[in-house]
Amino acid sequence: MIRFLHAADFHLDSAFAALGPRQAAERRRESRELAFRLAEYVNAHDIDLVLLAGDLFDSGSPYRDTGEQLSQALGQMRAKVFAAPGNHDWYGPGSPWTAVSWPDNVTVFTRNAMETALVPEWNLAVHGGAFTAPEQNTGLLHGFTAPEDGLLHIGLLHGELDPRSPYNPIAPEDADHSGLAYLALGHIHKRGRREGKTLCAWPGCLEGRGFDELGEKGFYTGTLHDDGPVSLEFVPFAPHRYEIFEADVTGQDPRAALDALLPPDTSADLYRILLTGETGEDGVRLPALHAALESRFYALELRDRTRLRQDLWSRTGEDSLRGLFLQDLRQRLDAAVSDNQRHRIEAAARIGLAALDHRDLG
Repeated sequence: MIRFLHAADFHLDSAFAALGPRQAAERRRESRELAFRLAEYVNAHDIDLVLLAGDLFDSGSPYRDTGEQLSQALGQMRAKVFAAPGNHDWYGPGSPWTAVSWPDNVTVFTRNAMETALVPEWNLAVHGGAFTAPEQNTGLLHGFTAPEDGLLHIGLLHGELDPRSPYNPIAPEDADHSGLAYLALGHIHKRGRREGKTLCAWPGCLEGRGFDELGEKGFYTGTLHDDGPVSLEFVPFAPHRYEIFEADVTGQDPRAALDALLPPDTSADLYRILLTGETGEDGVRLPALHAALESRFYALELRDRTRLRQDLWSRTGEDSLRGLFLQDLRQRLDAAVSDNQRHRIEAAARIGLAALDHRDLG
């Protein structure tokens, strides 16, 4: 029995450009520390084998000390470590895979073809390959079949289970005919698995970096047996989560509505809150609402998606400047072809009505 950990897509030295300079620098530092936390987990849970399925770096030219810190962290693991470079950190001259000295317990696949690393004491063969350019149009697994030699065979690749992908396309039938008990994949940032003759799995990215990478992020752990199925369990590991939260504030004070709807503990998370529903002429005062709520989150983004109450358009028939103003905007609203256009027209209505009534929208 072999206890393994499968992780991918660290994307070390990501810019975190949507955050301010201080938080972006803090996130980059935390990302480097994730590898040391991972080493602590490996040692505390008696993990024998670590499979790292590419894009550990966000580019082929990260800061040198980032590569050295990753090497140090992997060297602290009391486990055998295998890595398959991906499309972001492809293996080549000047890449961190060639510029950094890797410890003895780490094996990096370096060829643009399937290679085999034997672990005779475990009756195990690990097969893997590397990106050697930013794209890999030919599937590295195509035509590969593990020998029937009594060993336990597993695979490690960065790529997609999509025969049309430019990133090491893997056809499901290639996986099923590979003779592998387990295929550890990277590249897709949302975790998933495919059952078949070969169990294929991708753990997603180790941590979210934006609102296209929502929810819990982490890695898989599992057990390899000489015979029988491979067990697999997801382990949440990232210190922060990105979440998109939608709140209908119709007929309510927006602050009170959010206080009632939001989860109790969001202090470590990055939230985008979409305010929906119908509001009065004042709408939602986003700066004041943001100031009231921001301390509850690691980072907060508010978006006003509310619309004017229907009864406020009823005055379009008035023989007044207000009526003419609303009539013109209502015609524009009815002709709008996108949500973005509609939001801009309703924002114009709110601002115009406030000006006509000499009100301050803040």
